Amino acid sequence: MPTNRNAQLRYQVLDRCFRNHGRRYFISDLLSEVNAELQEFNGEESEIKKRQLYDDIRFMESEQGFSIPLEKIKPDGSKKKYYRYSDSTFSISNQPLNEDEKGQINSAIAVLSRFAGAPQFEWVQELIPVLQDRLGLKLDSREVISLDANIDLKGIEFLNPLFNAITNKLVLKVKYQSFKSDDSFELTFHPHFLKQYNNRWFAFGLNEERGIPTMNLALDRIIGMEQIHSKYIETEIEWHEYFDEIIGVSKIQDVEETKIILEFTPEQAPYILTKPLHGSQRTWWKDEQLVVEIKVIPNYELETVILSFGEKVKVIEPKSLVQKIEMRVEKLANNYK
Repeated sequence: MPTNRNAQLRYQVLDRCFRNHGRRYFISDLLSEVNAELQEFNGEESEIKKRQLYDDIRFMESEQGFSIPLEKIKPDGSKKKYYRYSDSTFSISNQPLNEDEKGQINSAIAVLSRFAGAPQFEWVQELIPVLQDRLGLKLDSREVISLDANIDLKGIEFLNPLFNAITNKLVLKVKYQSFKSDDSFELTFHPHFLKQYNNRWFAFGLNEERGIPTMNLALDRIIGMEQIHSKYIETEIEWHEYFDEIIGVSKIQDVEETKIILEFTPEQAPYILTKPLHGSQRTWWKDEQLVVEIKVIPNYELETVILSFGEKVKVIEPKSLVQKIEMRVEKLANNYK
């Protein structure tokens, strides 16, 4: 079954029209209804022509689609036909899941079950059999997927409360201790986004006392938290765009993106080509070395990624990053002298 969002929206609109026996929907009416819905959700550029509409109807009628019981009725004296279900109670929403859909949901349940043993995630264990029963899914005890997830990670018990606070727009009083200090402190936190990086979870939001809208809290450094009765302050930050400029989670404010150029050995090149360091990555070959250019805001995580390649990478520019890596490599070498 297609997963294209626009296609699914078109099928839902057509399904609604076909079920409505109180109105006659000719092909021009159906096209207007579909395009009105597409325009509302995705803009004018998402509108379709009659040819696509006919293709959608044929797909809905097919066994690969929904096998809809569609009537095409030509009123007396008219050359045009209107469309409706022969059974007004029929709906594609009531159709049983096909085998592919069942397999996809079972895979999703398998992923979800990885959290079942973690504190605050007991509800997952209760939800799984309900889903399997309601959706008529077969229970398969075989494990066919493994995720790099650590349910024993310190601070994981705060993940669900933070998620609920974000979705329900709740303000939290958080007791926190950073790696850089032996003393803990409290802050009024308006949580806005959760991100996992390098098998650790981080919460981003507004630190009300300091007026920092992008405060980054590592969950394993949180000592405690409680909900307080205060007005929740929302954010206008587009978080996915926010992270486009960096590797990891640390973003230094008022620092512009910088062009980073690295050289990799031929042995390392296939791994870099198949798993880019960043979405901005550009590559070319020079003197049998793979040259990689990315554009990011330099941070600690970038340095760590570079160092993880050991002797198979060399920083070419900027000079400031070359100097930082040189200094860290020198300290590393001194550990073995």
